[in-house]
Amino acid sequence: MYKHIPGTKDILPDETSLWQSIEETSRNIFSLYNYSEIRTPALEDVSLFNRSLGESTEIVQKQMFLTKSGEDVYCLRPEATASIVRSYIENSLDKTVGFSKLYYIGPMFRHERPQKGRLRQFHHIGCEAIGSFEAELDAEVISLADYLLKGFLIQGYKIKLNSLGCLKDKARLTELLRDRLKGELGALCQDCQVRYNGNVLRILDCKNETCKNVVEKIDLKDSYLCPECKAHFLKVREGLDSLGIGFEYTPHLVRGLDYYTGTVFEISHPELGSQDALGAGGRYNNLVKELGGPDMGAIGFAFGIERLLLVTKLQGQKVTSKKLSYLISLGEEAKKQGIKLLESLREKGIACDTDYEGRSLKAAMRRANDLGANKVLILGENELKNGVITVKDMVSGEQKEVALESLAKDLKC
Repeated sequence: MYKHIPGTKDILPDETSLWQSIEETSRNIFSLYNYSEIRTPALEDVSLFNRSLGESTEIVQKQMFLTKSGEDVYCLRPEATASIVRSYIENSLDKTVGFSKLYYIGPMFRHERPQKGRLRQFHHIGCEAIGSFEAELDAEVISLADYLLKGFLIQGYKIKLNSLGCLKDKARLTELLRDRLKGELGALCQDCQVRYNGNVLRILDCKNETCKNVVEKIDLKDSYLCPECKAHFLKVREGLDSLGIGFEYTPHLVRGLDYYTGTVFEISHPELGSQDALGAGGRYNNLVKELGGPDMGAIGFAFGIERLLLVTKLQGQKVTSKKLSYLISLGEEAKKQGIKLLESLREKGIACDTDYEGRSLKAAMRRANDLGANKVLILGENELKNGVITVKDMVSGEQKEVALESLAKDLKC
């Protein structure tokens, strides 16, 4: 017997309604903020992520699914931002559209150890706003993330906020960290000892408790930020305050990808344990230019759908009825006429189904209930003779006879 690959998951029919609810809510809210959907390929040239994410990142070093075709090396996308920026440049959206608000929903792939809320094929809901350096946009994007979480009926989350500043500021932060950590190298985990000489900023993001204790002793605040970046970050915080969105200034917050600059944020939830991030994002003001486009600011974020499902209050809300009419045909002649009846109802936009397993009336009624049908239609010899059909409301329990020619109108009421 074949089984699914570890780190992947079948999303079964009794789960998909919850996924669809999350997706529908997302699309509705993105439209309120004037975002348009973009869909990029799951397969990309590996060099796109090597360049954008950084050669020393864990994703590039250990987690990408690679495939070779001759001299070409492709990978399944580990995240969407680089793909969307590539598409933005390749399709000349900077020239035809300019400032763009884009959202996406889809699968991502990372070869990491499967655990709660972390799979090798996982799904992101995210957005990218490309073409502006304005601090007001940062505040709007974070408010959008907050609005989405409220739409998913998620409570108890925390928005953590920081600024990495411009490239020169990040360089200053890098040197400041190396200087402060020099005497603590022996206390760091092996990975962080390697990061010290590579990408030292990633030490701030280490989940090892000893490393976290070392990092917490370092007083960073905003000493490495230039006046322009300080002013930008102040505007972001003032914007969030004016919108009534609570946040926690977290000086040690960084993102694990090289392209981040300026505002960065992470949204965590205590129910997720040590890996507590629901989603994260921030500015990547140099990435468009780095990948061959013009010099323009950009910001975005992504939520992990599997993580959202672990904490949403939508979980456990079972649909008791839906707009489905379930036909029970009693007898051979009723079955023949039933097929035509179903087709005519569907042509009028009415969702319907019937029993194809030869169940008894009682068993077919149970099946209709299991499917969440709101109406059951019973067609037998007497109904055919009189030109009517019995309609039972599965919510109220009311039962009545309806003329066959007016059935569609009755079901739409």
